[in-house]
Amino acid sequence: MSMPEDFLGRIGYLLSMYGPSFLSGAGRTMLIALVGTLIGCLIGFAVGIVQTIPVSKEDHIGKRILLGIVKLILNIYVEVFRGTPMMAQAMFIYFGASAVFDFNMSTWFAAFFIVSINTGAYMAETVRGGILSIDPGQTEGAKAIGMTHVQTMVNVILPQALRNIMPQIGNNLIINIKDTCVLSVIGVVELFYTTKGVAGALYTYFEAFTIAMVIYFVLTFTCSRILRAWENKLDGPDNYDLATTDTLAHTSGMYSYTAPRKEDE
Repeated sequence: MSMPEDFLGRIGYLLSMYGPSFLSGAGRTMLIALVGTLIGCLIGFAVGIVQTIPVSKEDHIGKRILLGIVKLILNIYVEVFRGTPMMAQAMFIYFGASAVFDFNMSTWFAAFFIVSINTGAYMAETVRGGILSIDPGQTEGAKAIGMTHVQTMVNVILPQALRNIMPQIGNNLIINIKDTCVLSVIGVVELFYTTKGVAGALYTYFEAFTIAMVIYFVLTFTCSRILRAWENKLDGPDNYDLATTDTLAHTSGMYSYTAPRKEDE
């Protein structure tokens, strides 16, 4: 089968010849983005919680020094990975691990590791901001009933902060779907790497990357719609009925009294 002359015909030809390759590359892209975002969120939550641990002059000096050192290290991590591009981080980590520590990473391990720690740095600031956005009265109330800092975070603050930072979690996932293309510099065979191979084989760069752009758009648009639906579900219903066991009250919370009968008047 010869290459068609028209644009749409060439796209159809590429899909018929390399369709499975495009789908395989898209699957790898989604896998890296999902795993990297999930692990990055866990890292971000851990770092964000540690960064918001309160320290007062009444605390033991050992605790203050230890927390100060830990927070300094975490701040350096956050600033470095937020302040440098992922492509440079991929080259630095993948080739640096081999040159300095004689540790040869597999491309898959490198992909998950790089996306995770990059996402973790951004999520750390998001989580920190989400925690600080909660009314301090919530923390004071939890401490007043005897909750520890960990109990307060797990049971009171984080459930509220999670809803506030959900849009940013979704935004990070969409960014990661697109930014996995930079991992092609270390040989990760994802959608962009696959597209380069298809385009170079037949010199159809315009057509091949048109297909890639459509696939990227479908992936990001689908994820954004799913995450938006999840956000709406977390919001709950617009109106709430008062649940009560009072026999005089309806579920709407309004009391209803039986009108007196005429014979009783």
